[in-house]
Amino acid sequence: MKRQARGSGSTVIADTSATTRTVEDKADDDAGETQASQLRRRLGRADLRAVPETRRALRELLRHWGRPGQSETAELLTSELVTNALVHTDHDAVLTATVGPSGLRVEVRDFVPRRPQPRTPSAGDSTHGRGLVLVQSLADAWGVRAHGVGKVVWFELDAEAA
Repeated sequence: MKRQARGSGSTVIADTSATTRTVEDKADDDAGETQASQLRRRLGRADLRAVPETRRALRELLRHWGRPGQSETAELLTSELVTNALVHTDHDAVLTATVGPSGLRVEVRDFVPRRPQPRTPSAGDSTHGRGLVLVQSLADAWGVRAHGVGKVVWFELDAEAA
């Protein structure tokens, strides 16, 4: 589905899709295949309206996933990564969230190679500087990897973790 988003300047066309695809589960020979659901969204440069829109789309994807409170944690961490990509780069970003039998993996790709660093926010920072600290403390795993001309910042939440 194509969705038009208006930024502060020119019009940006964002590709918004949620798909279900079959993946092979190598850990369970008897089951053979399991379902994985995926949300993939292109986020327009500096379009901070994408943050609440992404939260809503992720909430829908995670409607029947995880334990109580787990999808809210996923929404919080996802919005932190999306906000960082849109605020600290001058480019589009791509969000991919995949739910499988073992858990959730969210990746936000941007097109700037500079790696983010968690930092301890000071009292004068108000609400700034806490995003990666939240990701680091709440995710079961997280990291940054180079990807083409940019990077991917990702986190995982285990399906069984509370």
